[in-house]
Amino acid sequence: MNGKNIILGVTGGIAVYKSADLCSKLVSAGFDVRVVMTANALRLISDRIFLTLSKHPVLTDLFSGLQPRPEHVDLAEWADLLVVAPATANFLGKYATGIADDALTTAALTFRGPVLLAPAMNENMWNSPIVQDNLAKIVEKLGVRTVGPDTGHLACGTSGKGRMAEPADILEAVKKTFSA
Repeated sequence: MNGKNIILGVTGGIAVYKSADLCSKLVSAGFDVRVVMTANALRLISDRIFLTLSKHPVLTDLFSGLQPRPEHVDLAEWADLLVVAPATANFLGKYATGIADDALTTAALTFRGPVLLAPAMNENMWNSPIVQDNLAKIVEKLGVRTVGPDTGHLACGTSGKGRMAEPADILEAVKKTFSA
């Protein structure tokens, strides 16, 4: 998959630990990966992990640098695919309603290529009619694809649907996107 560029969006869900493994797998598969993290993601995992794994600076703030052109626009034009893992209920709500208040949502709304989301949240959140409506809106209007969520043990201590798909499964979905 050499020559393919991926934005990996990382949000503030507890499944963020799987995102580091996904980043590593994507790079090992030959993709050029640039990571964009939300403020809540940074509260759970360090951007230095993604810097090391991707070999690129991590975009965490819309106003962190002095570029003549906004970084989120450059990234959106550079990328062949946007992957958001985990895709939290918060991210889905913002994306579905066009709220662009951080580096990830602005990059996502600027990006015009294929998008793959890996939802991850508590089962009650996942089953919320509002979350389902937001996801349906994204899929219908933007043609976004999803992988997961899976069923199993959740961080809140219950079992149910809401686990982020395994990084290997997300990698396979990424490969399918490029071979379609």
